[in-house]
Amino acid sequence: MPLDWLVGVNRRPCTFYDDRPTGEEVSLLVIHNISLPAGEFGTPYVDGLFCGTLDYNAHASFVDLQGVEVSAHCFIKRDGQVLQYVPFSKRAWHAGVSTFAGRTRCNDFSIGIELEGTDDCAYEQVQYLQLVELTKQLMTAYPAITKQRIVGHCDIAPGRKTDPGSAFQWSKFFHQLDK
Repeated sequence: MPLDWLVGVNRRPCTFYDDRPTGEEVSLLVIHNISLPAGEFGTPYVDGLFCGTLDYNAHASFVDLQGVEVSAHCFIKRDGQVLQYVPFSKRAWHAGVSTFAGRTRCNDFSIGIELEGTDDCAYEQVQYLQLVELTKQLMTAYPAITKQRIVGHCDIAPGRKTDPGSAFQWSKFFHQLDK
């Protein structure tokens, strides 16, 4: 049975999503990282970006984000808190120009999960635990998401994106997913 909203997580107001194309099956999970400002954790700015309330004057690096409409289905903070912005049945705007298995427009058939982090900073164990739990729920609700269809943003937008980066331990994640 498809899953729209997680139970027990903070739902955040977001308008940066739309309907998936008619008949489109969710079949890909894309893992990202984000921090605002870059390399700073625990700020309210990622939430502001996804909710469309970011104060662009709060940091010099935010000027380039003016007018950007971006979202993810979920954001996993460094303390393990999960925020959900978009129902899983809807198309979040997370992948951008992207290709997987010969198909373009990965937003059409994917779910995007953001981890609070950077490419080269180790992720927290609690983030892995939350990501594994969330992934298991998604694989149950959307059986077309298999281990072979869990990728990084870097895999669907090579040369343009590098996340979740070298700090993300894929073997650790998949080992925990198998438990």
